[in-house]
Amino acid sequence: MLIAIETTGRIEQSGRIVIDETFSVSAPTSVRIIVLFPENEDFSENEWLQAASKNPAFDFLNEPDEDIYTLADGKPFDR
Repeated sequence: MLIAIETTGRIEQSGRIVIDETFSVSAPTSVRIIVLFPENEDFSENEWLQAASKNPAFDFLNEPDEDIYTLADGKPFDR
């Protein structure tokens, strides 16, 4: 069973996450972390592409069965 604890923290310049409180648990131990960013932060297209390219949810696109199109398919798009 997992126990959820909500707290706040900050991401330092180095990228390290610092949590604003300590926890009374047997340490050291592994934890799962979910990081939520404020909605008003805009991510560049490159950051989104990097995140998507590393996401295992899209691994199926590398399977040979997904490679069904060639450059000869379709018509060029003209404005």
